[in-house]
Amino acid sequence: MAALPWDCSPGLREQLADFYRDLHQHPELSLQEFRTAQRVAEALGPTGFEVTTEVGGTGVVGVLRNGDGPTVLLRADFDALPVEEKTGLPYASSVRAQDHSGADVPVMHACGHDMHATCLVGAATLLANSTAEWSGTVVAVFQPAEELACGARNMVADGLFERFPKPDIVLAQHVGPLPAGMIGYGSGPVMSGMDAVQVRLYGRGGHGSRPEAAIDTVLMAANVVTRLQGIVSREVPPAETAVVTVGRLQAGTKDNIIPDTAELGITTRTYDEKIRDLVRAAIERIVRAEATASGAEREPDFDWNLSAPVLVNDPASTETTIAAFAEHFGEQRILPIPQVNASEDAGVFGTSAGVPSVYWFWGGVDFAGLDLSEVVEGRGVDQVPANHSPEFAPEIEPTLTTGVEAMVVAARTWLGSPV
Repeated sequence: MAALPWDCSPGLREQLADFYRDLHQHPELSLQEFRTAQRVAEALGPTGFEVTTEVGGTGVVGVLRNGDGPTVLLRADFDALPVEEKTGLPYASSVRAQDHSGADVPVMHACGHDMHATCLVGAATLLANSTAEWSGTVVAVFQPAEELACGARNMVADGLFERFPKPDIVLAQHVGPLPAGMIGYGSGPVMSGMDAVQVRLYGRGGHGSRPEAAIDTVLMAANVVTRLQGIVSREVPPAETAVVTVGRLQAGTKDNIIPDTAELGITTRTYDEKIRDLVRAAIERIVRAEATASGAEREPDFDWNLSAPVLVNDPASTETTIAAFAEHFGEQRILPIPQVNASEDAGVFGTSAGVPSVYWFWGGVDFAGLDLSEVVEGRGVDQVPANHSPEFAPEIEPTLTTGVEAMVVAARTWLGSPV
């Protein structure tokens, strides 16, 4: 079969693989993606896209106008995580940086955002090279700070839809622990809403040998962590989905000193607004009650500092896009997947513009030896490194080619045909 204008050629694959390895080896934390943004802008420049940098901070926007027709927004994120890489790859990251609190941390592309950015660069290149095949406008959005759930809002607040063409549809994708080359999809709510709260507990410090003279925030925090586990099991109806996770607990400096403060970082995942409100209220109630039970002389502090909405795929638009994938890749490479309790802020773009969104997943992991039916049902995934793991790194091929072509096929589905 003859190659299509949006097939990824061997020469382009090699260039993109080098670009990916470079991004992977030089990760940058959220809101610090200066080098990454520069590399993306440099890659887009020769394609004919009009490139604008520093949108919403470090965001990059490329616009390619090609006559009358629909406007399609293609989105990729490009920030990394404070994770120490343990993949053993020759292009593994050894980068360290200061996080937003000033702490020295390792940095790694542990969520595949380097692959997202690379695939969008590739898709932009193919679309620019095949303008005779389509009409309309492509807006390529490279978003910072997805991991802080603020990058999309920052770009919108910086005039994304006033300064650049407003889209008719938003398309985005995420690499993950599916078999490399496969595409997974869902319709309706596909990823949960997320809220994060930073809690500070107050007690009374003292010597470890005289706990009776102190108000122990370590014990207070431990009781809070234990009690929070009852929210989902005892307060959320069984038919609803919710997750409450304490991912950070910090207290004290020495083993014989009872600290006067303790801090907890808590995240929640929900799909329903009423359940979201229930979980948030329960967290605050439990924290305050445990502080009171411990005799705390000061109320706890709550900083609800991060939030991402439920990511909703427009059913009709999703059906059309997935049908195009099936035609291009073959039905055998397309599979429905369950709702994902992780969260994303990509939905902010479609919601803010008042247009439909379609978001899909594609595989980047070698699942050799595992039963595909187990993967579809969500089993077997725990046997391979997944996103946010220090061992997670997508297989470059066929992951790269699939991601590039999926983005182009999706864009072509919604762009117009030449007159």
